[in-house]
Amino acid sequence: MTTAMIQLDPSEMKNRKLGRILTKLGRITREQVHAAIELRATDPTKSKMKLGELLIEMGLISANDLAVALAGQKGYRFQNIALLEVAPEVFRSLTPETANVLKVVPIAFDRAAKSVTIAMARSDNFQAVDNLKMNVYQGHVVTVVIAPASEVDEVIKREYARAVDTTELYAEVARSDAVKNLEGRGDSIDVGSLQEAASDNAVVSLVNSMLMQAIAGRASDIHLEPFEGKFKVRYRIDGVLYDMKSPDPKIAMAIVSRVKILAKLNIAERRLPQDGRISYAGVTKEPIDLRVAVLPTMYGESVVLRILDRSAVQLELDLIGLREDELAKMRLIINKPNGIVLVTGPTGSGKTTTLYAALRELNQIDTKILTAEDPVEYDIDGMIQCQVNADQELTFAKLLRSFLRQDPDIILVGEIRDLETAQIAIQASLTGHLVFATLHTNDAPSTILRLLDLGVESFLLTATIEAVVAQRLVRKICTKCKEEFVPSEEHLMELNLRMSDVQGRTLYRGRGCEACTGSGYKGRMAIFEIMLLDDELRELVMQQASTSVLQTESRKRGMRTLREAGLLALYEGQTTIDEVVRETISE
Repeated sequence: MTTAMIQLDPSEMKNRKLGRILTKLGRITREQVHAAIELRATDPTKSKMKLGELLIEMGLISANDLAVALAGQKGYRFQNIALLEVAPEVFRSLTPETANVLKVVPIAFDRAAKSVTIAMARSDNFQAVDNLKMNVYQGHVVTVVIAPASEVDEVIKREYARAVDTTELYAEVARSDAVKNLEGRGDSIDVGSLQEAASDNAVVSLVNSMLMQAIAGRASDIHLEPFEGKFKVRYRIDGVLYDMKSPDPKIAMAIVSRVKILAKLNIAERRLPQDGRISYAGVTKEPIDLRVAVLPTMYGESVVLRILDRSAVQLELDLIGLREDELAKMRLIINKPNGIVLVTGPTGSGKTTTLYAALRELNQIDTKILTAEDPVEYDIDGMIQCQVNADQELTFAKLLRSFLRQDPDIILVGEIRDLETAQIAIQASLTGHLVFATLHTNDAPSTILRLLDLGVESFLLTATIEAVVAQRLVRKICTKCKEEFVPSEEHLMELNLRMSDVQGRTLYRGRGCEACTGSGYKGRMAIFEIMLLDDELRELVMQQASTSVLQTESRKRGMRTLREAGLLALYEGQTTIDEVVRETISE
């Protein structure tokens, strides 16, 4: 339609039906709305289309018309911003990574009046609005307008294309009077001064920027580390720690205090360890949880924030990296009526993800699942999850005893750390429950020896353990800079391979590019070693056979070792020699 759009106040459109709004705006007639609704009801190919999409397909409205109507439906004003004159200090009120991640731009900002107007492309982006109110513009009146997505992207590229100037953010914090007030006061700092510094706009922006930068960079952990005369910031990305630009140690206390406030910890307590959580909204559809651990050291408090991003974790059994034969084995294992299934590996090897994926598959209406975890990492609907609390003497063993009176079908033990926990897990298995648990061992066969060392009787192991799954995470080669690679003989020797072993195979490596920040790797994949216990292996366990004997016999029965799984990934061009050497042991 070529007619000019009628201007309406958003309050006239809020919560009204889309067809009614478009009619009031003069974009379509009531007859056209009814025709589209009838078409959707009678044409099976259109039945799942939203009304707005269908009207665009029918050529009755434009994408811009729909954006205006959807904005009004949520009570927002629609505004074109591409040619809007905005002062540079307005754009500086938001960090580049926040603008890029949330897809928003400030178009008006009054620091004195504590008001800001934000333009964003999606009218349903409530998480972004919550994030801005809680973490960026605290205490400000935040007004939202909706702008065309192309214009939002254009302004972000134009105003925020530069790399994040962390030095500028650090300098702004250092200039803050509230932060200067903390300098040189040692343990005499009162709670009021700490709260004032932690709530300073510059400190709030800096910590928010750190979190955004880490999440956007796919970091799994943020490390804030005090040393003599310096304060380090490091991000763990794909299992490896990377140094970030370090701030002046004078602003360390303000940064740590801000994190502690977000985690609802006691900012006045600086001599004892503390643990907390932050629910960080506005980056993905679901809030991102950050697990916070604060540790007092010689030179201040060390803080580690573990980023638990549900949108980045595949909690489906067929999406965690199992090969077809491994997936078949896993499904066979987890559908046993009772017994113990152990998942082993070092911290950060993906054990929890594997167990959650298995439990989600088993999480049916007719099954009761109880978990004992330290801590609960992901909240899964339909499962009763309990957290170990050492302060209240609520241990794994104590929780497990209570579980047996709750009539469960499946039990998850976050970790078997001692004989008492192992014995109760065995008791639960013997009384008809399926028990999942984790253990820290190098590979699947050595798990048996570890349990014997804890003091578990061998006959109890043979009666209860159904399978042991060992796993590791190896970094994947970046697909943007992947290149063929001919290794030297010395390089191959690290894997006990000869040139003849890779004859006819193409190996790859990452050259390093902007997409992978020069590392040559992007993302990680799991490799598995699955040991199923049959009658002959149980007999060997009864005889307390060595780990090497158990491994040899398991391999005869089709077990693929971690090293062999790593070599498969290497030959398929998914990872590199260095990664396989780093994550697996020589056989």
